Amino acid sequence: MLSYRQLNLLGLMTCITAMAFAVGYLQNHLELDPCPLCVLTRIVVMSMAVVFFIALIHNPGQLGQRIYGGINLLIGLTGFAIQLRHIWLQNLPPDEVPACGPGLEFLLQTQPVFGALRQVLQGSGDCAEIDWVFLGMTIPMQTALLFIFLLLLVGIQLKKRQRKLFN
Repeated sequence: MLSYRQLNLLGLMTCITAMAFAVGYLQNHLELDPCPLCVLTRIVVMSMAVVFFIALIHNPGQLGQRIYGGINLLIGLTGFAIQLRHIWLQNLPPDEVPACGPGLEFLLQTQPVFGALRQVLQGSGDCAEIDWVFLGMTIPMQTALLFIFLLLLVGIQLKKRQRKLFN
């Protein structure tokens, strides 16, 4: 059974690997520009990485690990929900796909944060495009699997019982 520190390290390394793949391969090598939902997903993955990192460095007892796990559970569920929305947009019939909208950076410059987030979550034609497929899965489908794995790690972290030194 993995220790809390090993679970946090595995979660952190998974997030770093996912970001390296997204930025290094998909964005820089294949030159795929991320849509607004993809940018939001990257923020969620980086947020989970930060929590895993802090938990790894802090390495508190069971209660502290459950607090970190609870935070990552909320963040991970948010990321998974974003992926479900993204997958839904990609599977809309062509005549129902929303029109392409402005990028996230422009939205954040011209609207309040929550207004920009609401517009991003509604989706745009950019988010409905399928630019790359691997093993029959689009990028949002693959990222949904990433969140399932991260949520499983968090679930293990939340269920794990601290071993007692003396019984």
